[in-house]
Amino acid sequence: MSLSRRNFFKLAGASAVGVSMLSPLEALYARAARGQVAGGIGYGPLEPKLPVNADELADVMLGGINLGTQPLLELPPGFNYTAISYTGQSMDDGGIVRSNHDGMAAFAGPNNTTILVRNHELNPSSNGLLASPRYDQIGGGTITVVVGPNRRVRKQFVSLAGTIRNCAGGPTPWDTWISCEENLTLPGTGGATKKHGYNFEVPATSDIQVAAPTPLVAMGRFNHEAIAVDPNTGYIYQTEDDGSSCFYRFRPNVRPTKYGDLQNPNIAGTGVLEALVIDLPGRPPATNAQTAINTRTNFLQYKNQPLPVRWVRIDNVDPNDNSFATSTRGQGQAKGAAIFSRGEGAWYGNGLIYFTCTNGGNVGQGQVFAYNPKDNTITLVVESPAENILNFPDNITVAPFGDLFLCEDGSNTEYVIGVDKNGELYRFATNAINGSEFAGACFSPDGHTMFVNIQDPGITCAIWGPWNRKRA
Repeated sequence: MSLSRRNFFKLAGASAVGVSMLSPLEALYARAARGQVAGGIGYGPLEPKLPVNADELADVMLGGINLGTQPLLELPPGFNYTAISYTGQSMDDGGIVRSNHDGMAAFAGPNNTTILVRNHELNPSSNGLLASPRYDQIGGGTITVVVGPNRRVRKQFVSLAGTIRNCAGGPTPWDTWISCEENLTLPGTGGATKKHGYNFEVPATSDIQVAAPTPLVAMGRFNHEAIAVDPNTGYIYQTEDDGSSCFYRFRPNVRPTKYGDLQNPNIAGTGVLEALVIDLPGRPPATNAQTAINTRTNFLQYKNQPLPVRWVRIDNVDPNDNSFATSTRGQGQAKGAAIFSRGEGAWYGNGLIYFTCTNGGNVGQGQVFAYNPKDNTITLVVESPAENILNFPDNITVAPFGDLFLCEDGSNTEYVIGVDKNGELYRFATNAINGSEFAGACFSPDGHTMFVNIQDPGITCAIWGPWNRKRA
């Protein structure tokens, strides 16, 4: 099933073309400047709900929880969900669904189905995804889930194997998922026989198929988290999960148009990897590690200010060791690349590349930045003022109607947090069973269903309801 550039814009958000979410968020920044917290009620008060398919799950015990008798989510009035694709289920390729459900995207499938490609953040010591071919003899990968219009599983199978800690990633306009390794294991350690720290491409197909486990070396070897593709240029933006990470751009030498192009050195498998540099107004340009701008704290003063950026080239994209000096971030910061605190989720929407910094900000509870590829600027659009407002935003998605949805990965009760066009932060969903993070929020191509994971014990939920209802 081909995903056209037009349909990719729909997947990224209905307002993706020519519309910026920055201006509607000015109300949020104005209130923050006055020391006020923007806390909207969103779609209304949250209430515990059983899954609609509870009768099908009556005998399913997972992590000490009966999926058919205990509410898994709290949702606003009018919203419902099914619980699908959970740890321990038998799959159509003969394997079983493994745990640690993480980043995910949804694609249009045949016969009104939705194809989910989902990461599994598994360590080398975990029970891995068994399939052939696989990159290494250990670790995680991805599972593809074909979901029917009734929001039940039609088919599921391993689609990438032999990788480690596949945390997030992102969809591409050419109908694939790029899965990212958040791991830098070297051969001879942890059972590994190859270097890790790469991206891998997975086709979004309903046919049982294991992706060629070809590392996308030109995109860099580092602690990958997520990617987002600008459909206007084919440039791929990347986050890095580290306390002093960089924000990267990969410019393929030839624009990819289909699965496999990024793997083929004769087509799009080569390119330029760059790190973002912020030059603050009134300061000399950042040119080295001492002058590199650190966005981790004391950056709130630049809220709602589009700041000019430039890009510096990473000379060695495939370091052979894990020292800071030779790392991609070390190379970037030596040239003045800006420092971000644990860059995680990334998503294209509203014409922007959004990405989260999980523990950035003055209180260390998280930030959201927006990079505008049209004018080459970056803007801080959200900074958590307190744990009870926003607690460690991780995965991010942009709804077809323009709102941002952030998956919390903090402590205590975890929420899916919405950010509406008025800049109000609101709670949309609660993990009602434990303190595990939410992950992988994404919308079906028709915009009717949000899919999201409870990472532990590993459950994918399909949520639907009155998305167009006015949010207060």
